Amino acid sequence: MKKLIVKSIIYSVLILLALELMVRAFHLYQQYPPYIIDDKNVEVNAPNQNGYYVTGNRRMNFAEYYINKSGFNSYREFEPTADGIEVALIGDSFIEGFHQNYYNSTGRKIENLLEEKVQVYEYGYSGYDFADQVHLISAYKEQFELIDHVIIYLKFYMDLERGTYEPNHYRVDLQNSLSFRLQDNIKLIAYAKGIGVLRPFRNLKDRILGTQRVHREYIDDHASEEDTKKYLDNFKTLVKTYNIDKTKTTFLLDGKKTSPLFLDYCNSNGYKYVDYGPTLDNSKTPTTLIYDQHWNNHGRNLIAEVLAKYIRNHLSIQ
Repeated sequence: MKKLIVKSIIYSVLILLALELMVRAFHLYQQYPPYIIDDKNVEVNAPNQNGYYVTGNRRMNFAEYYINKSGFNSYREFEPTADGIEVALIGDSFIEGFHQNYYNSTGRKIENLLEEKVQVYEYGYSGYDFADQVHLISAYKEQFELIDHVIIYLKFYMDLERGTYEPNHYRVDLQNSLSFRLQDNIKLIAYAKGIGVLRPFRNLKDRILGTQRVHREYIDDHASEEDTKKYLDNFKTLVKTYNIDKTKTTFLLDGKKTSPLFLDYCNSNGYKYVDYGPTLDNSKTPTTLIYDQHWNNHGRNLIAEVLAKYIRNHLSIQ
C-alpha cells in the first residue's frame, strides 16, 4: 500500500510536470502584461514589454502585443509634433486591441487608409471608462495639446457610472496576491483558470467561507430612466471638470446602444460623435469574435474605414 501511494505521488508529479511543459511549449496560457499607476496617477500597462494574448484551450486567439514606453499597446511611440498630423484614439479593451497583433491594429489600419499622412496614437487600456479617459487627457496635457484630434470610444451605458476619477489601486495591488504570483510562475494554473477548470473549486471555496461573488451582467444597450439621467449628469460633470475641448474631440459610439437623451444633448451642445453601428450592422460577415463581443479583424477593418473617412473630412486631408 505504501509503495502504491509513493508511486501515485511520483506519477502525479511527473504528469503535472509534463502538462506544465506542454502548456509552455505550445504557449497555451494567458499572458497579461503587468500594469501600474504611473507618476501622473494614470493606470497603464508597465512600459516596454511584449507578450502574447491567448484565449481558449486550443489557442482560439493568439496575438502579439507590445507595450510602448507610454504604457499602451502600440506599434509606435507617442511623440506628437507641431508639424505632423496626429490623432489620439482613446478607449478600453476594444481600442487596446489585445485580440489583434499590435502591428495590425485599428490605428495602423487607419494610417494605411490615409496613406501614412496621419499618425494614430492608440491609448487603449482594458477597463477604462470615461473618467479614466478624460483624466488621461488632462494628465498628459502637454502631449494632447500637440495632437490634432482626439477620438474617444464611448459606451454610454457602461462608461459613465461615475462622475469623478480615482485610480484603481485595488486592481493594481491584486497583482501581488498569492493567486497572481502562482499564475505567473506555474503556467498550468493560468491555463486551467483560463478554460474554467478552477471555477468549481473557487465556487466551493466561496460557499465554505460564506462569501458571495458578485457577477455583474454585461449590459451596454439600456438602463433605467434614473440611471440614464445619472449617466448624463456624470458626463456633464466630467467634461466640465476636465474642460474638454469640443473643437478637437469626437466620440466613437454605437448609436443604437446609446441613449437618445445623450445624443440629443451632444447635438444641442456641440459635441461631435461618429456612429459606427450601421456599418457593422450592414456587414454580411461577422464583425466580432466567436467567443466574446470584441471586434474581429473584419470588424476592425470596418471601424478603421469609418474613422479614416471621418478624419479625412474633418481634418481636410487630401
